[in-house]
Amino acid sequence: MELDIQCEEMSPSRWAELLTTMKSCKTIRLDDCNLSSSNCEDLSSIINTNPSLTELKLNNNELGDEGVEYLCKGLLTPSCSLQKLWLQNCNLTSASCETLRSVLSAQPSLTELHVGDNRLGTAGVKVLCQGMMNPSCKLQKLQLEYCELTADIVEALNTALQSKPTLKELSLSNNTLGDTAVKQLCRGLVEASCNLELLHLENCGITSDSCMEISAVLRSKSSLMDLSVGDNKIGDSGLALLCQGLMHPSCKIQKLWLWDCDLTSASCKDLSRLISTKETLTEISLIDNNLRDSGMEMLCQALKDPKSKLQELWVRECGLTTACCKAVSSALSTNKHLKVLHIGENKLGDAGVELLCEGLMHPNCNIQSLWLGNCDLTAGSCATLATVMATKQCLTELDLSYNPLEDEGIRKICEALKKPSCNVQQLILYDILWSSEVDDELRALEESKPEVKIIS
Repeated sequence: MELDIQCEEMSPSRWAELLTTMKSCKTIRLDDCNLSSSNCEDLSSIINTNPSLTELKLNNNELGDEGVEYLCKGLLTPSCSLQKLWLQNCNLTSASCETLRSVLSAQPSLTELHVGDNRLGTAGVKVLCQGMMNPSCKLQKLQLEYCELTADIVEALNTALQSKPTLKELSLSNNTLGDTAVKQLCRGLVEASCNLELLHLENCGITSDSCMEISAVLRSKSSLMDLSVGDNKIGDSGLALLCQGLMHPSCKIQKLWLWDCDLTSASCKDLSRLISTKETLTEISLIDNNLRDSGMEMLCQALKDPKSKLQELWVRECGLTTACCKAVSSALSTNKHLKVLHIGENKLGDAGVELLCEGLMHPNCNIQSLWLGNCDLTAGSCATLATVMATKQCLTELDLSYNPLEDEGIRKICEALKKPSCNVQQLILYDILWSSEVDDELRALEESKPEVKIIS
């Protein structure tokens, strides 16, 4: 049994009602429910008396250190079988880490700990690392984003990693680490016996100076499938170093996020080689990099290679124009694997989208999710988009936000949605002006086709 409630104010009567339900739940999710430490006392009792409970998610609640202390009393009981604990943005400080250390040391069932968005600080996480080093700790996933960590945390993390072969996922994004600390961390990861599958280092103050060490992790950890170094100024030179590791035969990367990394079209030669030859790679995010049309054309050539197995391509806000759309269309008509294309916030215009639709209509194209928000589209391209919607049954999600489509364009899109052959289930239309009459038509459409969700 599963209890999944979000964004609900808990009255005493409602809470009492839910407590009865929780006694037999395997999963409890109560994000954004205005819970406090007093609720944690009840939850501790649930943890103690419900041995089937394996997942507890309490993100975005004001639990505080006192609340976590209550929870940990339940977590430390022999009957507890909890595996996943989510406490993101719960107003915790380093004081909570001593209590959580005890749980890590004594509770082998706990495999996931998510404590991001809390002011744990370097001192607090050092205490958590002591708990990780206990032989009883079997932690597999550790999320420490936005925890106010500094470079001083790396020595403790590396020591913990050496003793933790079970660890598969480590997220340290949005902490002020810097190149020296990231280099040290990567050297520790190369030496550690853990089989890391996910490493997230977004917004950690990384430059090209760290990329050789990250590349070494890619070469040495064939288990690593998900790497995110977005929002770091690695530049084209850093990308070239990363690609040395990414192109290594032992690297089995599947998901690669490089958003806002100061990349230009100069990086696209290396990226194209990666896309066309690394058959494990299924998702790449290049959002907010200055790739330009010339860079996009190189990527599209790689997508046409039979060895490319890319399923998701994110190139939002990359300085693209109508000029690259013929190449994108050609790639769409050739690549059978691509399912998600985020190409919004580029000046494609109606003429560019008309070209894209030619590729979308090709029998080889299997696009499921297409994002065209803020692409300078008008009602002029909506007839062709409507044809795609009514024809391509694989297309289930379409984003046309921030485009001046007006009543004329929205009506054409609505007509396509009404057709039985249209399989679009989510239509995103943020910040588009239309009349009250069109608004009534959209609401009526949602009522007649409840499987369709229109987000505006």
